[in-house]
Amino acid sequence: MALAGCAATTVSDSGAPAQPAPSPPPTAAPAEPSVASVAPPAPVAVETAPPAEVRVGLLLPLSGDNAPLGHALLQAAQMALFEVGPDDFALIVRDTGGSDDAAERAAREAIAAGAQLLLGPIFAASVGAVAPVAREAGINVIAFSTDRTVAGDGVFVMGLLPSLQVERVVAYARGRGLGRFAALAPDSPYGRTVVEALKGAAARAGGEVVAVEYYDPPASDVAPAVRRLARYEARSAALAAQREALAGGQDQASQEALTRLGQYGAIGELGFDAVLLPEGGDRLRAVAPLLPYYDVDPAAVRFLGTALWADPALGTEPALVGGWFAAPAQAAWDAFAERYRAAYGAAPPRLAGLAYDATALAAALAGRFGGADFDVDALTRPSGFVGVDGIFRFRPDGTAERGLAVFELQRDRLVTLDPAPDFFGELLY
Repeated sequence: MALAGCAATTVSDSGAPAQPAPSPPPTAAPAEPSVASVAPPAPVAVETAPPAEVRVGLLLPLSGDNAPLGHALLQAAQMALFEVGPDDFALIVRDTGGSDDAAERAAREAIAAGAQLLLGPIFAASVGAVAPVAREAGINVIAFSTDRTVAGDGVFVMGLLPSLQVERVVAYARGRGLGRFAALAPDSPYGRTVVEALKGAAARAGGEVVAVEYYDPPASDVAPAVRRLARYEARSAALAAQREALAGGQDQASQEALTRLGQYGAIGELGFDAVLLPEGGDRLRAVAPLLPYYDVDPAAVRFLGTALWADPALGTEPALVGGWFAAPAQAAWDAFAERYRAAYGAAPPRLAGLAYDATALAAALAGRFGGADFDVDALTRPSGFVGVDGIFRFRPDGTAERGLAVFELQRDRLVTLDPAPDFFGELLY
C-alpha cells in the first residue's frame, strides 16, 4: 500500500510489492520490524518488542470464539510489516478476547507500552469500549468495523460500509436508465441500514424506491415476503381474469393468447425495474430463485447486490446471472491473497486486507519526513491512500470512502462493467 502523494510507493499497480521480498514464516513474526508477542488468554500480554521510535497498537481477538479471525488479521499485519515497515516501527499486539472489558484492557496496555495509534478492534462493541480510552490518551483509532455509529471523535472505521456499495451500484444503474428501485432485505440492523442507504442513493440519483419488503433473517421460508414484493396475489388474479376472458373466444388469436398465458403465474406491472438483494452465500442462493418463481423476471428486472456477491460461484444460480453489484477491484486483492497463501498456507479472510492496509498506512505515516504523524489531518488527507482493496480515504466524520468497481455476475466469472477509480477526484457516488 502507498500513501497517495508520497514519494515512497510500496505496492505496484498490480498490487504486488514494488520490490519483491521473501515471504515471512507462517508461524512467527519477522525479525524486523518488531512485533510484541501475545500469550492469550493471560490477562496481561508480555512485552517482548525491543525499543522502537514509533509504536502502534494492534487490538485483535486472539482468544475466544473469534480467535481464528484475529490470528488471520495478525498474520496480514505481519505481512505488511515485513513488506513495507521501517526498521524503527513496532506493533504492540494485544488480545481483545471476547468481551468489552478485555478490549478496554487491551487498549490501556497498548497505550501504556507506548502506542501512538491504535489499529482495531474488529467488532463495534469492542470499538465502543476502546474509544474512550484512546480519547483520554489523545490518540486516534483505526477500527476494522463496518458500523458507522462508532465512527467519529478520533475513531475511524475502515470497513467497507454497505452505504458505499449501494451508492455505487445505484448510481451506475440510474445512469443506465433504471429509476424505480425495490428491496428485499433481512429484517435486521444490517438490512434496514441497506434499505435506508438505497432510499438516499436513489433520491440523489434522481430515482425512487417504490417497494420494500423485509423477512425474518432466521426464517427458512421467505416466500411470503417475495409474494408481497411481487404483488403476486393481485397479479395472479389478473391472470385468471384474462384467461377467463380469452377462454370463451373461438378465434385463433384468442387461443394463441391463451396458450401464451399458460407460461405465466401472474401478469401486470410490478412497478419497479431493479431490486436490491443484500445477501450473500447460501442465503442468497435460497432467496434469489423465489423471485422468478413468483414472476419477477430477471430478464425484465435487474437484480442488484452488494459486495457479498463477490463470489463467482454464485453464478451457478440462474436467477443471479446478469446481476450487478459494487465491490473493490480484484487485481490488488488477488495479488495480496497469493502472497498471504504462500506465506501461511491458507487463503486470507476478506477482512485480512483491512489489517494489511491499516498497518501499511501506519508504516507510511510513521516514515514521513519530520517524523511520525498520526493526527486527524494526516489521516484525512484528501488524496487518500492506496491499498489491497483499492483507493480509500477517511472522511472527517470517521467513515471511509472507497473507490469501488461495478461488476456483473456471470455463470463462471465476475465481469467488470465500470472500473474502480485510480485516484480521488469527483467520484460518481
